[in-house]
Amino acid sequence: MDFSGMFWLLFMVFTLWPMLRQQTLERSRLRLIRMIEERRGSRLITMIHRQEAISFLGVPISRYINIEDSEQVLRAIRMTPDDMPIDILLHTPGGLVLASEQIARALTRHPAKVTVFVPHYAMSGGTMIALAADEIVMDCNAVLGPVDPQLGQYPAVSILKAVERKPIQEVDDNTLILADIAEKAIKQVKEVLAVILLDKMPADRAHELAATLTEGRWTHDYPITCDKLKEFGLPVNPELPTEFYELMELYPQPAQRRPSVQYIPIPYSKEPFKKTN
Repeated sequence: MDFSGMFWLLFMVFTLWPMLRQQTLERSRLRLIRMIEERRGSRLITMIHRQEAISFLGVPISRYINIEDSEQVLRAIRMTPDDMPIDILLHTPGGLVLASEQIARALTRHPAKVTVFVPHYAMSGGTMIALAADEIVMDCNAVLGPVDPQLGQYPAVSILKAVERKPIQEVDDNTLILADIAEKAIKQVKEVLAVILLDKMPADRAHELAATLTEGRWTHDYPITCDKLKEFGLPVNPELPTEFYELMELYPQPAQRRPSVQYIPIPYSKEPFKKTN
């Protein structure tokens, strides 16, 4: 084979290999999802947003909750019988309020039990979805987060505080418009959370917790732990089944030249290592 033929052969191999690998991963995911569904007698929906090499050139793409996600989740819920439980595996930094709210409201209307599984984190809009579940099953180190609205790069609450601390004549029109939108956004998200939480606690407690999660008490990336969620009176279970960790492994991050985290990927026994001569 001449050099030109070898070049095109290698080009085809490196071009097709990521596609073939992706197809293999997809088949493995579907098999494991079906196995979990049969074991639990439920429909399992996964919403996993992480960088993944999904294009034919292996370019990583960041993901978040968007309208396409809500369309797919709502379709899956409609296809589920009323007496069948729904399980959702969540791994997300959040996303659009509209999409998150649609999913959360649809889950609260499902007659059978809804369980959300969080192996690592479900922040912002992911937290709103998790709160709609009848039970939240999390890894003991996993976290949820505040649901305070963000306008561009700024928290809505911070925009309001910035306006309040200045005389009105010193605030430009653009900032005043943002403050008006921010006030509406906070009110709307707070109302949605209160409705979602009414099924889980008394009305006064639901409104109080909705205010806590939306009023900007913490930064937007503040980690709300299992213990904190239990203090809020939410139904949290820290015993995450092993198969959900296995499923997460089938959604890998893109390969790097040098891994930032490295370890021997096998479980160790409790017995001490034996010394060798």
